[in-house]
Amino acid sequence: MPTTHYRWQCGARVFEIGPRPLIMGIINVTPDSFSDGGTWFDPQRAIAHGLELVAAGADLLDVGGESTRPGAEPVSEQEELRRILPVVAGLAERVQAPLSIDTSKSEVARQALAAGASIINDVTALTDPAMQEVAAATDAGLILMHMQGTPQTMQLAPHYEDVVREVREHLETRLAELESRGIGAERMAVDPGIGFGKRLEHNLRLLRELEATRVGHRPLCLGVSRKGFINRVLGRDGACEVGDSGTVGVVLQAVARGAAQIARVHDVAALHAALTLFLATSPAREVGRPADGQNAATQPPASADTHLKGRGKP
Repeated sequence: MPTTHYRWQCGARVFEIGPRPLIMGIINVTPDSFSDGGTWFDPQRAIAHGLELVAAGADLLDVGGESTRPGAEPVSEQEELRRILPVVAGLAERVQAPLSIDTSKSEVARQALAAGASIINDVTALTDPAMQEVAAATDAGLILMHMQGTPQTMQLAPHYEDVVREVREHLETRLAELESRGIGAERMAVDPGIGFGKRLEHNLRLLRELEATRVGHRPLCLGVSRKGFINRVLGRDGACEVGDSGTVGVVLQAVARGAAQIARVHDVAALHAALTLFLATSPAREVGRPADGQNAATQPPASADTHLKGRGKP
């Protein structure tokens, strides 16, 4: 089992990621997400769910207020803020796990960071110059995802000459542009965007060759949780996997090859248990790293701040 390690700065937290990937728990504060739309739409229920995810083993929490499922309609900035701000603020007061804001709107990201988030997870890979300005003014961690088209159009007719090469080149371009804006690469993670403008054959090839989509020595975030391609491989109907066994299987395959450093999932408990047993029974264990496949988290110099540079924490 590969033992390469990755360093990822997320505001005041620096992750040293080893054999065990970080588990990112999903909190959809939406009425229409493909898996659990409406379940956590109430802010207090969403906060309670976040506490449950951390107790189950989540290293990070990803809060989103706008569905990006295929065909989803966009929501206004005001509505997205109304959905996510109480949840981010409430969780920031109660958990030590870093909070991620899943958004492509710069003002939503800015206010979420001010409320306590320390990561921007953007399905458009910060193509919006205004989002780049927010990133440049903060020390937030960043997740850059590949998507062909938009949520409204991405599954209409996805086409690639070489999906692995094109995804990697897109991510390389995005990382290079952000670096040219003074945003450090140590803050960035990449995501090949499974299910975002990809047919079944595209998703499967990306998963088989996941290592080839990595850009530089950046951690790779894998988001396959409950996605429809799992059902299609299993010969089942539906756009959403029922249960999480398929999700866990795909993540473990990637972890076994050292291909994924962040796993974004709905069912944290199921993946945490599977990873614990997987790592406990893996023959290759590296001496001198955190025990039992855990990841070390350190604090950077006191000058580093999750929020806007030059501002105190609210």
